[in-house]
Amino acid sequence: MKFKIRTAKQEDCKEISRMIMDLAVYEKMPEQVKISHRELERDGFCHNPFFECLVAEVPEEHKSSQGHTTVGYALYFYTYSTWKGPSVFIEDLYVMPEYRGKGIGSSLMAKVAQVGKEKQCVRLQLSVLDWNTPSLDFYVRKGAQDLTASEGWHALRFDGEALDKLAAEAPKD
Repeated sequence: MKFKIRTAKQEDCKEISRMIMDLAVYEKMPEQVKISHRELERDGFCHNPFFECLVAEVPEEHKSSQGHTTVGYALYFYTYSTWKGPSVFIEDLYVMPEYRGKGIGSSLMAKVAQVGKEKQCVRLQLSVLDWNTPSLDFYVRKGAQDLTASEGWHALRFDGEALDKLAAEAPKD
């Protein structure tokens, strides 16, 4: 099947938002999605964007049963390792179920790697839920290292009241 990977444009945000919700449903956490296409437009298409995004498109003759031609996306951003240097982090890699197994996810991930290498990134990182063995197996087949198993890293998060409380502890200027 023919498909194209391209840099997302602001007008793609409604389609990206739709797929973000699809991914959240798959991950059994749809109630956690608190943003819409408006926040994606604001945060990804401003002077200093918080993220970059690629989309996968199929020709009109291969559109989905719901009429979509945008069938996947990879949303990523840059981080910095004090041990290794510039890094790229994939926040989301998603392909609609009816388009999986056709090389779209591999192509999205490879394009993120290529973009990262062009920006001197020395590694690509991502997170995957422990029960999501199809995705974990896919990443490991591609050469990813499972850092939980090999190095014992835990992913931690501050949000909501915990983030507010921590921010309130900051020294006053």
